[in-house]
Amino acid sequence: METTTLQWSAAATATAAAAAFYWFVWVMGSAEVKGKRAVDLKMGSITRDKVQDEYKQYWSFFRRPNETAESSEKVPDFVDTFYNLVTDIYEWGWGQSFHFSPSLAGRSHREATRIHEERVVDLVQARPGHRILDVGCGVGGPMRAIASRSGSDIVGITINEYQVGRARAHNRKAGLDAACEVVCGNFLQMPFEDSSFDGAYSIEATCHAPRLEDVYAEIYRVLKPGAMYVSYEWVTTGLYRTGDPAHVEAIQGIERGDALPGLRRQDQIAGIARKVGFEVIKEEDLALPPAGPWWSRLKMGRLSYYRNHILVSILTILRIAPKGVVEVHEMLYETAKHLTRGGETGIFTPMHMILCRKPLAGGDDSTTA
Repeated sequence: METTTLQWSAAATATAAAAAFYWFVWVMGSAEVKGKRAVDLKMGSITRDKVQDEYKQYWSFFRRPNETAESSEKVPDFVDTFYNLVTDIYEWGWGQSFHFSPSLAGRSHREATRIHEERVVDLVQARPGHRILDVGCGVGGPMRAIASRSGSDIVGITINEYQVGRARAHNRKAGLDAACEVVCGNFLQMPFEDSSFDGAYSIEATCHAPRLEDVYAEIYRVLKPGAMYVSYEWVTTGLYRTGDPAHVEAIQGIERGDALPGLRRQDQIAGIARKVGFEVIKEEDLALPPAGPWWSRLKMGRLSYYRNHILVSILTILRIAPKGVVEVHEMLYETAKHLTRGGETGIFTPMHMILCRKPLAGGDDSTTA
């Protein structure tokens, strides 16, 4: 009898452990918008046996952010590597929109993200029949929100082939594959004809360009005369002090952990836009009050971090996830701390909004800011 009881007890314990493990691995931590679970974590198009090597090469290249500008021709390849490494982790823990948004009282993060994206519709005056360009579209979260709201056809471009596949899959699931097209390409050399878009936007994407004027010039080229372009830029603010070691550590941590060849200053953006020919209609830091802190989503407690760290470690040990996932997760956690410091001190904003217009041929070149 005692043996039978012990056997039943052991079986019950094993069943409970198995159920807990199933919940921990298969259920916990699915993407904010369903479609990516922890057990599905990959490293983009990098083969499993190359993940650690690719991560080490990436980290070696970006460990000194100020020096990456000297190797600007290599930046696009390493940005591609970065998104191979982080896309699934972003989608698992963040959702399908890889950007920040102002916190809004009484609104969830998902609602605030949607409102932030849909603002683009009014800014670029998108409407049915328009062809709108999404510069650096990721897996297409903003694209789908903007297409649904505006009725426009959206064409997104991303340098990362894995993201193209993910975006197209999400578009099909959302029933928007006829309205949303995704192209794999470098936004510094876009495969589009001159004057072929009725509007364009970039949401926290052009920060990856070694020279902002190069991507702005390409966007200017493909827009029709009179078309609007809006960008949400990652920049340092007027509060940033290059002589303050804490400031420098935070900004360089953001650059290293987000594949940035050097953040621009807030007061440089309008001049760069004008340099390539744009009229600057408006500039605004959307992170300033009354907006709530955009970094609130990053303030992950130590318990949450260790929970996720244990999860990715288990998946790696079980060979469900490739070697290197733990290191990438750790990198993103450290980067989140630097981003939080940047937000709390006010030295960094990820949503400096600049609204531009391509002048009509022979039209008025007056600008406002």
